[in-house]
Amino acid sequence: MDRLTTLEMFVAVASEGGFAAAARKLGSSPPAVTRGIAALEARLGARLFHRSTRAVALTDAGAAFLEQARRILAELAGAERALRGAEAEPRGQLHLTAPVMFGRLHVLPVVGELMAQHRDLAVRMMLIDRNVRIVEEGIDVAVRIGPLADSTLKAKRIGRVRQMLVASPAYLARRGAPAAVADLVGHELIGTMGPRWTAEWQFASRRWRLDAPPRLVLNTVDSVLAAAEAGLGIANLLSYQLAEAIDAGRLISLLADEAPPPLPVHLLFEPSRAGLPSVRAFVAAMTARMRAAGLD
Repeated sequence: MDRLTTLEMFVAVASEGGFAAAARKLGSSPPAVTRGIAALEARLGARLFHRSTRAVALTDAGAAFLEQARRILAELAGAERALRGAEAEPRGQLHLTAPVMFGRLHVLPVVGELMAQHRDLAVRMMLIDRNVRIVEEGIDVAVRIGPLADSTLKAKRIGRVRQMLVASPAYLARRGAPAAVADLVGHELIGTMGPRWTAEWQFASRRWRLDAPPRLVLNTVDSVLAAAEAGLGIANLLSYQLAEAIDAGRLISLLADEAPPPLPVHLLFEPSRAGLPSVRAFVAAMTARMRAAGLD
């Protein structure tokens, strides 16, 4: 059994949580996967899994080896794609992830155009307001809004979005509009469980720390918008999320002179996938989309 096959088996068992599930994923049999893992462990001189009748778990050595194994397989796949030709037509399945509303407003139109232009291209898109693990989830490109953590992934900045505080006319009529950051004390604030949530809000001239969590905390942008429009408090959202409600007069921008700094928008992907024709086409189309929307 060759080294590549046993490496693929190891990653599959770790990802699927068992030998039988890994065998189904690979189109193999549990005994074959068991033999492959045993051969890999013998070659490495280390035990990779704790085995019991109920569960399979990585050992410390297995956990340390897993990221390297995934990277080796990803680099090999990238080299094969490059060998087939960097100028090839986008084809196959492109796996994307993006925040829910940004994906609906800006990524989905780009996907539609690409699929119309390239008939052999298919797309699987995960819209979710949290950061998913790109390698583990098999993602080709992730849209990330906000500062990036250090990683070995490749990042391309394609634009930026403004942070804004807003409230409904009804709320402001009832509670008054804050004239300064300090006036936020005592106001009803609407929080979110998403990756942007922080107990410290940044403004142009200062950072302001919430003394207590907001009374209302919601887990989706749509629900925060609805709560703000219903007059339940002041929300901290992004410009693209608020454009329609502000234009319609349902929400009013607050403390515009103290607007927080804009947040960068990046496309994040493994370096080995940079030459994939579908990835290159998506990156170029998203860059053009952000420029056309005035978000660059």
